[in-house]
Amino acid sequence: MATPLTPAKWLEILAAEGVKTAQPYGGWETHERDDETGKAFGPVHGVVIHHTAGTNSLSLVYNGTSALPGPLCHGHLPKSGVVNMISAGRANHAGTFAQNAWNAVLAESPVHPAPDAAEPVDANDHTYGLEIENLGDGEDPYPLVQYQAAVKWATAICRYHGWSENSVIGHKEGTRRKIDPKGPVEGGPLFTMDRFRAHVKQALALPAGVWPNQEEDVALIDAEIEKIAERVWLK
Repeated sequence: MATPLTPAKWLEILAAEGVKTAQPYGGWETHERDDETGKAFGPVHGVVIHHTAGTNSLSLVYNGTSALPGPLCHGHLPKSGVVNMISAGRANHAGTFAQNAWNAVLAESPVHPAPDAAEPVDANDHTYGLEIENLGDGEDPYPLVQYQAAVKWATAICRYHGWSENSVIGHKEGTRRKIDPKGPVEGGPLFTMDRFRAHVKQALALPAGVWPNQEEDVALIDAEIEKIAERVWLK
């Protein structure tokens, strides 16, 4: 449980972690759903990782649609690896979550169970969301620079709040309604949340902004051929 990041703190911790940011829309600092819903954002408990299921989604995630008004995330991550700042308040990114999935986040459990059908938890109230630009078709690759930026983004938040990597969850781990994130990482195996959390764990073990760049520095997380790609992802 923690107080949400302020806009200034967002920029500070992301810069310290080595995340490049852009502010394409003036007013992102106050762009939120708090007033409209009557629900204050926070306290925050975790991080949700998404894919956009499309291209050129910046305007969409900022403005939303008539059925689902924006902002639709806190950060938007295109393939360039530069995070667009979208919101510092309540955002329509997660929707409802299953109780068992939410309990795992609250407990920072290393096991994230398949979500139950019932979804009583409003995850928009208590989570940060990153939308990663990707078609979500299982074939569109995440460039290394994009994947690394996503790891750094999640790491920055966990480091600031004192959370472990187990406070990070994929959208598909919170609800049966979603499949994201999905797809291959450039030069490596599929984007899985277990692997993503393993990389966040590696990053948290080092000072902010420091990343493994030697073969012996990287903890290999699989005993299969995937481990070859692991050695370059966090360079």
